[in-house]
Amino acid sequence: MATETPLLFQPLTIRGITLPNRVVLSPLCMYSARDGLANDWHFSHLSAFARGGTGLVFTEATAVRPEGRITHGCCGLWTDAQAEAYAPIATFISGTGMIPAVQLAHAGRKASVAEPWTGGKPLGPKSPSDAEPWQTVGPSALPVGEDWPTPHPLSTSEIGDLVDAFAASARRSLAAGFKVAEIHAAHGYLLHSFLSPLTNQRNDSYGGDRAGRMRFLLEVAEAVRAVWPDELPLFCRISAIDGPQEGWSIEDSVALATELGARGVDVVDCSSGGIAGPPAYRADYAGKPLERAPRGPGFQVPFAERLRAEAGVKTMAVGVITDPHQAEEILQQGRADLIGIGRELMYNPFWAVHAAEALGADPDCALWETQYGWAMVRRSEIAASGGKR
Repeated sequence: MATETPLLFQPLTIRGITLPNRVVLSPLCMYSARDGLANDWHFSHLSAFARGGTGLVFTEATAVRPEGRITHGCCGLWTDAQAEAYAPIATFISGTGMIPAVQLAHAGRKASVAEPWTGGKPLGPKSPSDAEPWQTVGPSALPVGEDWPTPHPLSTSEIGDLVDAFAASARRSLAAGFKVAEIHAAHGYLLHSFLSPLTNQRNDSYGGDRAGRMRFLLEVAEAVRAVWPDELPLFCRISAIDGPQEGWSIEDSVALATELGARGVDVVDCSSGGIAGPPAYRADYAGKPLERAPRGPGFQVPFAERLRAEAGVKTMAVGVITDPHQAEEILQQGRADLIGIGRELMYNPFWAVHAAEALGADPDCALWETQYGWAMVRRSEIAASGGKR
């Protein structure tokens, strides 16, 4: 009797796009671009995941403006040339049967830093890098922390220009051949910094109560949805909470996800933390050291589960999801619709096809690229025969 295909490897249709499975490459910054242009490194990096059977392959956080980059090495989509550089990557991913996706971002007050392998400190006199710094921006004149620059508080007209910049980058994403777009509103970057009461101290229409703090992101979502074709999905990544007790809360995220869904966002990608440091760090404005939040297996899954149940949107679960059976259980229990994987896919770009084998979903290696699959079948036959040919 045939067994049912595991949910992890069942197709999922969102609008007019059918994902071949529920495995998603979470955006991974490589800090290897020049002038915002993707290059051979990015092609090699992203094509590996497509060849490995990852159903939805996201680019790294891609800046909508030069000053929206995290580092000088971040990719961008503020010029047509940058879209042209991304096009061969999107074409190759599509050619494997996987879906190419782009994450649109602005780093805000966490921009203008050195690469993480050199310390990730703000560029300037105390940085080990001699790269030129640039002026960071944010909702209010609050630096990330000690030795970080004070961001320029955006005016209402500058906010409007950035809404237009997100929309323009979405148009370029479409021209490049991407089939899914995601708005990055997590990890303390620009849009998240407007959401959080810890970083947004404005008293105009983009600050104050929750509705005011959500306004910028919701305007971005409306602008991107207006230029992103109806048949193509739109995602939004959020930090579901700032920290265990302070700042933006899970209740806030339920309200935000509801409003995003009303504006045509199809999937909410549920991360957490980052408002005052790297993702999953607690925010602390009382002068105490930052404290890393617990990061056990699936530690952020409850956020995806709650938003899915209460906001009526599809969600993506991320955060220390490493085992195929763990991923399948999350889906079977209705806690999320998609499984986002980052570092584990960096460790093993062929995680998806190995997961299919572990779950019994691909006994004939049909999910492997043809150039590999025939050899994998033979490998299995040799192993089953005890090494005899």
